[in-house]
Amino acid sequence: MAAKDNLTKSSDIQSTARVIDFVTRFARNWEHLREILGIMRPIRKEPGAILKSKTASVTLQGGTVGEGEEIPYSKATVIETPYEEMTVEKYAKAVSIEAIKTYGYDVAVGMTDDAFLYELQDNVTRRFYAYLNTGKLASSETTWQRALAMSKGLVINKFKQIHRTVTNVVGFANVLDLYDYLGDANITVQTAFGFQYVQNFMGFSTVFLLSDEEIPRGRVIATPVENIVLYYVDPSTSDFARAGLVYTTDGETNLIGFHVEGNYHTAVSESFAIMGMTLFAEYLDGIAVIDVDSTPTLGTLTVQSAAGTASGDTKLTVTPIKESPTNVYKYKTDPSTAPVVTYGQSVRNWTTWDGVSDITATTGHKITVVEADSTYKAQNAGNATVTAKT
Repeated sequence: MAAKDNLTKSSDIQSTARVIDFVTRFARNWEHLREILGIMRPIRKEPGAILKSKTASVTLQGGTVGEGEEIPYSKATVIETPYEEMTVEKYAKAVSIEAIKTYGYDVAVGMTDDAFLYELQDNVTRRFYAYLNTGKLASSETTWQRALAMSKGLVINKFKQIHRTVTNVVGFANVLDLYDYLGDANITVQTAFGFQYVQNFMGFSTVFLLSDEEIPRGRVIATPVENIVLYYVDPSTSDFARAGLVYTTDGETNLIGFHVEGNYHTAVSESFAIMGMTLFAEYLDGIAVIDVDSTPTLGTLTVQSAAGTASGDTKLTVTPIKESPTNVYKYKTDPSTAPVVTYGQSVRNWTTWDGVSDITATTGHKITVVEADSTYKAQNAGNATVTAKT
């Protein structure tokens, strides 16, 4: 007697278990990564949505305003730049019946599923690394330890400027730099979603350890956890199902769809995966990228002096623009010879200049302008002979 219709066969159970195992492992890996990155909740997007990176600044106005006078508005600027379009990415893998016969099911199918899963995860993280390297808070430091510390300080300072809360900061560094810094020290390295990381390291909630392909040696990247989001396209959307494309998903958030079927025409076991995931740092100027330069040299500023608007004042023009929005201008004047300035020299006690206002100085004197970092260490300098309004 022939088997009844709709009988569930052993091959069906094996395929179903394999599909569920695949999507469950992917979801479990993501949940772990979400915890260590501090992402509160992924954001669902429709295919075709455009992701935009942002840079933000606030120019404060007001403060000292006379009684009854109109209070000027502070200028807040957010510039959006299109980053990429949300798309559904499609992947497939096939294992021949000959491979299964030669190596057995567990090797031919199971191990290739593991490799398939890893490559799909790596595809998401690799693009994230490339994006992080384009962060706008760029500068250099003389040591790796100082680069790590300053990268955290820069992003905290930036988020304070745009009035956003920072709970934790995550860092990204070359794995060889970490071990070179630690020497023989014993540390615990963990792994999730293709990331290697250490937790609670030098003030960071997490420092992720990357390869030379992902971040060059001598570079440190940092960003607040509040800046990291995940956008995704749901593979189980009804429009796909209506087209006859039904994928198995798993987890609270459907990040990946997976389907397995046997192709009797070619005698291969086919696997299909679709996903649309983008790990993203919303504020591009909320990503600090610090390079280590053990022998840095002082950069050059071109300083020009012209008569100011009031008697005894000079109007300065300085180029190029500041390397970082957190840097400050400091200056001093001398009757005859401009002082020699070296890289990293402290100019804390010099006079601060906002880069716009006129400066009171004497015609013929030398004025030296220094661009300093947030700790008042010289990065760039230049001087000019003063021309003041008579």
